[in-house]
Amino acid sequence: MGEPYADLILVGGDVKTASGWAEGLAVRAGVIETVGTRADVLRRRGPETRVRDLAGDTVLPGLHDLHVHPVYAGVRERRCKIPQGSDLATTLRIVAEHVRRTAPGAWVLGGQWDAYALGGTPDRTMLDSVAPGHPVLLEDTSGHSSWANSAALRIAGVGPGTPDPAGGIFERDAAGRPSGIQRETAADLLAASAPRPDDDEVEAALEWALGEMLSYGITSFTEAAVGFTAGPRAELRAYTRLAARGTVRQRVRLSLVWSPYDPTCEDVIAHRNLYASDRVTPDCVKIFLDGVPTDSHTAAMLEPYADTVAGRGDEAGRHGMLVVAPAVLDQAVTRFDRMGITVKFHAAGDAAVRAALDAIEAARTANGHSPCMHNVGHCTFVSKPDIERATRLGATFEVSPYLWRPSPICSDIAAAVGREAVERAWPVREMLDARALVVAGSDWCVVPSVSPWSAMETLVTRQEPGGSTDRFGASQAIGLEEAFDLFTVNSARQEGMAHRVGRIEPGMLADIIVVDRNPFEVPITQVHATEVRMVFIEGEQVVRERPEPD
Repeated sequence: MGEPYADLILVGGDVKTASGWAEGLAVRAGVIETVGTRADVLRRRGPETRVRDLAGDTVLPGLHDLHVHPVYAGVRERRCKIPQGSDLATTLRIVAEHVRRTAPGAWVLGGQWDAYALGGTPDRTMLDSVAPGHPVLLEDTSGHSSWANSAALRIAGVGPGTPDPAGGIFERDAAGRPSGIQRETAADLLAASAPRPDDDEVEAALEWALGEMLSYGITSFTEAAVGFTAGPRAELRAYTRLAARGTVRQRVRLSLVWSPYDPTCEDVIAHRNLYASDRVTPDCVKIFLDGVPTDSHTAAMLEPYADTVAGRGDEAGRHGMLVVAPAVLDQAVTRFDRMGITVKFHAAGDAAVRAALDAIEAARTANGHSPCMHNVGHCTFVSKPDIERATRLGATFEVSPYLWRPSPICSDIAAAVGREAVERAWPVREMLDARALVVAGSDWCVVPSVSPWSAMETLVTRQEPGGSTDRFGASQAIGLEEAFDLFTVNSARQEGMAHRVGRIEPGMLADIIVVDRNPFEVPITQVHATEVRMVFIEGEQVVRERPEPD
């Protein structure tokens, strides 16, 4: 009996392989079995084989996004949506329009705002002017600060005598009254007073987001903070139910939030395997170490911020803040490492990155080398000595969000830390030169689109998609092949799946995408416009744009 024929053959375009380019590939039982010339792959054709003529399109390995918030993005899509970069007048007009469509006294929830575009840090009176009778709560672009009106503060019980929570700040006016701006855990307290989406809303939001990611060719992703929007159990239920229905097509790693301030998270982590399935792996813990390096001054920085925040001349105002004490952090990471749980850190400032690496080093010292590739996320600023150190520790740098280009929030960052510091923002060039493992994440919906194509282009140009006269952190630009690796082979290594996905070669799972151009042959400023024609996961077509042949 002869060898079984292929189930699927793709020919008639460029196929990017681990070592170069081929003319086609053949898939059998979800696995790539042949990669080579047109003649090579057509020899695997049988009577039941589906043969697809690519008509000049390009085949690439599926892409990975290692920092994304799908439920958050889906829920945001249905709320009061403020386009990023909106000025104050536009923002208030959108809020007023939303208020008119909202039942009296009901909450108005949404975002996104940033202080630079608004002309400065806003306050509650601005929202009061357009929503005197509705509680309003708007998140900023980063998701680490919120802006509330007086009605929302009143419902939350926040007043002049309310103390700042551990790891958070209620900003105050000259009279000591809450201004309506909440940072970090203070923003969480306000959000806890607002209605959360129900299970149906969470499932609908997640299902929409999964489809949106597939449409850009994302076949694997890391949910960076389960529970960020609707609470951990509600979001875990959504993943479980959608996975049972076959709606979760991608390979998903779930990051379960751990905080020393929330004892309930231990129970969720202890029962994490109840939510595992063929496509969903809840084997990661997320620890927030700091905030963001914007007007909030909440990212933990080694050097003081370049500007000042009114009423905050303390150490936190000058250097930001670490949310978790180093001794507590070291102990937690050592424990999770011993349990075989990968830790993903939120670390935007260079002091937070150092604290994360200190904790990883403590775990390595206590436990020896483990297979856990702990993942330092965001890495907006990283000191040069710590870049070298990460390679020795076997730590991964995850650069996110896709903001290494001119944008309103980057102007906010530059104002906060100074122009000299931002020249090394997201120091990907230095990381790769140090042979560190570097991966990428969108942090969607901190960025307006989950598209990895604009991210690849701007890693190379450090300009706006399509090109611009301005550049952001130009010294850290990298090549397109290097950028592509961040989304494929590097990500597969970090996820522990390098033997299964991330490359096109015989024996690998057929997680592949078909795009409308060869991104390595077009001008770099056209890469962001790449369109995905088809997506296959284990050889099964899950996105179909080109019609089937007759």
